[in-house]
Amino acid sequence: MKKLYFTLVLILSTIALSAQIDRSVMPKPGPSPEINLKDPQRFELINGLKVLVVENHKLPRVSIQLTIDNPPVAEGDKAGVSVLTGSLLGNGSKSISKDDFIEEVDFLGARINFGYQSAFASSLSKYFPRILELMADAAINPNFTQEEFDKEKAKFITGLKTEEKDVSAIANRVRSALAYGTNHPYGEFATEETVNNVTLADVERFYRELFVPANAYLVVIGDVKFDDVKELVTNSFDDWIKAAPPSLGYSEPVDAQYTQINFVDVPNAVQSEVAVQNLVNLKMKDPDYLAALVTNRILGGGGEARLFLNLREDKGYTYGSYSRIGNDKYAPSRFRATASVRNIVTDSAVVEILKEVDRITKEPVSEIELKNTKAKYIGNFVLALEQPSTIARYALNIETEGLPKDFYKTYLERINTITVEDVQQAAQKYFHINNARIVVAGKGSEVLENLEKVAFNGRTLPISYYDKYANSVEKPNYEIALPEGVNVKSVLDSYFEAIGGKAAVDKIQSLKLVYEGSAMGSTIKTEEKRTADKYVQTTFMNDAPMMGLIAKGDELFMKQGGNKVPLPPEMQQDMKSTMGIFPEQGIALNSNAKLLGTEEVDGKDAYKIEVPGSTVQATYFYDVESGLKVKESTVITMNGQTQNQEVNYKEYQEVDGIKFPSVKVGSMGPQMIETKLLEAVINVEVNEADFE
Repeated sequence: MKKLYFTLVLILSTIALSAQIDRSVMPKPGPSPEINLKDPQRFELINGLKVLVVENHKLPRVSIQLTIDNPPVAEGDKAGVSVLTGSLLGNGSKSISKDDFIEEVDFLGARINFGYQSAFASSLSKYFPRILELMADAAINPNFTQEEFDKEKAKFITGLKTEEKDVSAIANRVRSALAYGTNHPYGEFATEETVNNVTLADVERFYRELFVPANAYLVVIGDVKFDDVKELVTNSFDDWIKAAPPSLGYSEPVDAQYTQINFVDVPNAVQSEVAVQNLVNLKMKDPDYLAALVTNRILGGGGEARLFLNLREDKGYTYGSYSRIGNDKYAPSRFRATASVRNIVTDSAVVEILKEVDRITKEPVSEIELKNTKAKYIGNFVLALEQPSTIARYALNIETEGLPKDFYKTYLERINTITVEDVQQAAQKYFHINNARIVVAGKGSEVLENLEKVAFNGRTLPISYYDKYANSVEKPNYEIALPEGVNVKSVLDSYFEAIGGKAAVDKIQSLKLVYEGSAMGSTIKTEEKRTADKYVQTTFMNDAPMMGLIAKGDELFMKQGGNKVPLPPEMQQDMKSTMGIFPEQGIALNSNAKLLGTEEVDGKDAYKIEVPGSTVQATYFYDVESGLKVKESTVITMNGQTQNQEVNYKEYQEVDGIKFPSVKVGSMGPQMIETKLLEAVINVEVNEADFE
């Protein structure tokens, strides 16, 4: 009875309390969480190395971060020497070979990574003494050998070559070069020529002059004791020779005099890379630093920001549009608003980005935008505190950026005090809409005509032209100069004659082709069968069917195992234009196919025929002299994303009077794969089951 009485009292009390709560009114937020960041203990070695230690005994782990806080250095005609230096560090030391070094680190379940002015290690705390010793040894006594240098140099150059037609890489390079100038450390870039200028002696000199302890900080966080760390670090790093880096100067970059478009023609581009940018003088210790971050987040900091909502959600121009604002104590940084957009909307995207940047400088943001942005900052900040690496970064920032000791302890409090007026003032100070440099890298033949008409705030924006290395050039000329009588039909006729004659080709009722190669340690085989109106391609890995593509009638689907995945109707329509025993038979009937002129393929001129489509755009290249197809490039655009595929055809061989390429070189994901012709069967027997 007594128990029942107390239960009734509890229920009635709960009902009464609920009745007093007005659930139509949002509860007032509580006070900001109290941030209890543990101040690091510190000491300094006689050589200048400054050491910060944060004890954290929650987990038996430790992390070690070495940072050398040198001013930026221009590398000039040896641009790339820093990258090579970073890639050679961590390959053991003078006392331990590369293989033994890597094996021991792996055995201890640890990680050690190096940059040209940094190092990082992490391990279980019981292995901390040895991991610290290994990291220090590799940092102070690096094992630079000619053999490893040659390997890293070759890899570097290969990477540069893969970027030659990468629109994103070209755009990023030109943006930096135009913002700072190519003589500035932030504007210069490595090329095959500059990397070839670098010798092992240059790497050794770069390391000797700049990998020094004068501006070096070592941050140790984890399950350690300060006195133990001090003893171990002193023993491991005391031999690091005291030295200061050379003092180097460079010219101060300046913004564009007026808002302008800087265009880079990239003929193979299927999307335009657009960036509206300007220089900013922003440092972490500036009073409006946090206001600038909040302002940028409202404009383009994520999927809920203005740029994203406009260019993706409203207009459907892009998969995403974002903005970033940097900070730097040594030189101006940059504000950038960017998007990768479809060619046809390049000019419209430029206008919309400018509108959003202009709007946030002229109109106050809404209270709800500001409130939501603050909430996200607070949430992200609190979550980040769970990571030891965050504590290390904060401790290092306080040391290197001249921040007050309570910078992060009062972070949330200062975020919450930011007002609508603070946001507008930050936008006006850092988003230079009247001195913006709009860098566009894209396919000029498709986007330039409309781009030249772009007007903003009542003024048509002037355009200047640059090559992919930021050199000023003349406006591209897209007039096609072709011999009289050369057109799509004549190029395709030459192709049919080159492979065996159109009469012989027309007699073929079906065709089977099998190619085989290797990738990622596996044997890759593709088998395709074609008739006049059906097509099937199956990819095998180690003789097991992995994936298939089938087209027949009004059906187009992917097949994986027993699953069929229909492809979009737009793709089906595009692929119909290349149906036939040979794709060229479908192209010849396509009124939209157009001859775009010539382009060099493997050192020889080739005619370039483009077959446009809503989701699949294909381009075919035919050698001017032989008439044979030498390359095929396909761009698939779906759901705001783009996939590029390229295949080169080589070494044709004759089978039953018809020539087929005996070698195909194409991409499979990030890897290039070479496949060789195993089988070519003309008028092969086909069954309906082949296309199921």
